[in-house]
Amino acid sequence: MQDENKNKRLRLLIKKLNKERKKQAQQIDILCNDLIAAQRDFVKRLKTVSFVANFYESIIGATDLNHLLYTAAELIKEQVDSADVTFFLSQTETFEQHSLESGYAVEYGQERFGNYFSPELIENICASNKVCTLEDMFAMGLQGNLVELSKISAVTVPLDCSCSLSGFMLVYRSSDKKMTADEINKISAITYGLSRAIASCQGLLHPTD
Repeated sequence: MQDENKNKRLRLLIKKLNKERKKQAQQIDILCNDLIAAQRDFVKRLKTVSFVANFYESIIGATDLNHLLYTAAELIKEQVDSADVTFFLSQTETFEQHSLESGYAVEYGQERFGNYFSPELIENICASNKVCTLEDMFAMGLQGNLVELSKISAVTVPLDCSCSLSGFMLVYRSSDKKMTADEINKISAITYGLSRAIASCQGLLHPTD
């Protein structure tokens, strides 16, 4: 009887130990997953910082607007593979479109995607002052062939308005390669410096800035 009670207590103890080990293993798995996620996030942030530093270094001293926009578009395309970039910049009472097309550009008959942007849509996108998806653009008045438009992945990224510049970048490519949040974050990270460089080329910055 005494041996039986001892065995019973031993089995309960082993069961408790196994339960504790299982709980610890789960906690270790969670901790490891958190560490891996944090490391991945750190690597992404590091890559973004590296891209921004390289971007700013490449546009420093630019005085010609066309050259600046070409350089900026090429650097953005290195981060967003197979994409096209179009800039919409305010010019007095209208907006000027600067399309920098690549061999990967998505075509709509004889038109480019930027040609679908009406003055009203451009104003609405500027007024929103946020990253806009294709769905947002439709809500703001984008019109066109839905079948053709469904073939692209696109976002607009606002240019910084604190330096008297108004406008945005349109970045788009085939929907087969939908733009990722990481790519959009990288583009957004360079808008402050790019906006000031564009404003400088346009003579919008004050000498004291």
